[in-house]
Amino acid sequence: MADRLITRRRTLHLGLAALAGMSAISSHHLAKSEPLSDFTVSSNTPLKERAAAIGLIYGAAIRHDHLAKDAQLASSVIQECGILVPEWGLKWSTPDKPLRPSPDSFDFRAADQSLEFAVANGLLFRGHTLVWHESLPDWFSKIVNRQNAREFLAQHIQTVVGRYAGKVHSWDVVNEAIEPADGRSDGLRSSPWLELLGSDYIDLAFRMAHQAEEKALLVYNDYGLDYDTDEAEAKRAAVLQLLRHLKSLGTPIHALGIQAHLSGSETRFNPQKLQEFLRNIASLGLKIIISELDVTDKNLTIQVHLRDQIIAKVYEDYLSAVLMEPAVIAVITWGLSDRYTWLSEFQPRSDSASVRPLPIDSLFQRKLAWNAIARAFDRASIRPLT
Repeated sequence: MADRLITRRRTLHLGLAALAGMSAISSHHLAKSEPLSDFTVSSNTPLKERAAAIGLIYGAAIRHDHLAKDAQLASSVIQECGILVPEWGLKWSTPDKPLRPSPDSFDFRAADQSLEFAVANGLLFRGHTLVWHESLPDWFSKIVNRQNAREFLAQHIQTVVGRYAGKVHSWDVVNEAIEPADGRSDGLRSSPWLELLGSDYIDLAFRMAHQAEEKALLVYNDYGLDYDTDEAEAKRAAVLQLLRHLKSLGTPIHALGIQAHLSGSETRFNPQKLQEFLRNIASLGLKIIISELDVTDKNLTIQVHLRDQIIAKVYEDYLSAVLMEPAVIAVITWGLSDRYTWLSEFQPRSDSASVRPLPIDSLFQRKLAWNAIARAFDRASIRPLT
């Protein structure tokens, strides 16, 4: 299971930037962003309050064990976040506490810990994820087949969603089901679920989730939608095709989750193209959640103050663009503090310096990235009432 996660994460958004030299990339961004901004903000108001002022939700994905052992992290989450996502606890399988350790058992301890923290501190709670090809436990391929796959899917969704019914703001029902490179006309990823249940498995999963929980927003979540590249353009087209198809079927889907794992060394950002995509999504009657936002500094200069400037500029440019779309209702960073980020393991720096992709540093001090997010929230229009 861990090997599958590593393969997916290490290939995420590398593109041409991974082939370029650090000095060339850094020089480009420094020239582009001169004169250097101080990203001044008007107050120390936490991000969740700035977001709420415009009808937006801000929060972060955090591991349950990190929350339990680190009081500073817990305090920062309470201060800054309005919604909590359990980074691990609701996937079929994760390295420490698999939700489905065996075909006939569930282990809800990790997810329950996260929910208890959210409830105790007045945070909304978000479910991630019910159907994802990379989080399947080792027993899955040995036990699940075309004859019983629907039963396993139904049991899983009914049990997990039913347990948290009425307590969850939104569910990532299906995660990363699109991969145009796999060569299908419908753009679907060649995955175990597709092989076992056919292309209708996505519609089926949403219907099962809605039957188990009628109040939560049901979300399709994917990555690789952000940049002006041929790959991203193909993926945007395939995702839009999928969503239009689901809407035509009457599938109970309410939102698109855009992961937005961005790169500080990527220069191919076209706000107009992204905004056009968001308008097309909104025209289907769907909301939009920026669901896993962070900015890798893998290929940037080792100089912290310059690196932080570049990362902050990426945050501000991206959020300024996406928040122009009123259908965007939430912004969630994949982590809050640099002390705990998946990028440390899966996209480390070649110079072994600590990565700095998140709004708060490893000592829980607000960074320029925090200022950039705050400024984007402050400048955005109020979301319409729904």
